Amino acid sequence: MPELASLFAFALICLVMVLTPGPNMVYMFCAALGITALVMAVPYVYDALRLAGALYLLYLAWQSVRPGGRSPFQVRDLPKDSPRKLFMMGFITSLLNPKIAVMYLSLLPQFIAPEGHGSVLAHSLILGTTQIIVSVSINALIVFMAGAIAVFLGERPLWQVLQRWLMGTVLAGLAVRMLAEGRR
Repeated sequence: MPELASLFAFALICLVMVLTPGPNMVYMFCAALGITALVMAVPYVYDALRLAGALYLLYLAWQSVRPGGRSPFQVRDLPKDSPRKLFMMGFITSLLNPKIAVMYLSLLPQFIAPEGHGSVLAHSLILGTTQIIVSVSINALIVFMAGAIAVFLGERPLWQVLQRWLMGTVLAGLAVRMLAEGRR
């Protein structure tokens, strides 16, 4: 079982992730199994995952704060599609999006501390389940409040800028932490 402080920190990061577009829960179980197998089989894989994850987080941070970047909350006109088409688009996007797997591979390892606290697989599954609970809860709220949120955020350009910089800062901070962190 992960330490409570680590689990809370992970849940907070999941909250930030679910409030910004991108990662979801499709690859959680595969990533948990894959991380466990890789870390157990090849000790230096953790370092490679940590470095790759940090570089990816820095890339995402830059994408959110770069000049000309757009807030994900910026209101745009979209064509009307049927509910079935929208569901299928989301489902297929989730299944085929490699960024999700990379995000899990870059985020999960820094919260796994198997020494004296259980197995890597158990930690991965607990963290993944935490992410799913946070994501489903927040996404359900967003679905029910989407129209009001879009109007609220669309009328406040400063919020869009702050959100981009907050997301970029959090991602860059995680990347720096991963780079500074020694091997577990």
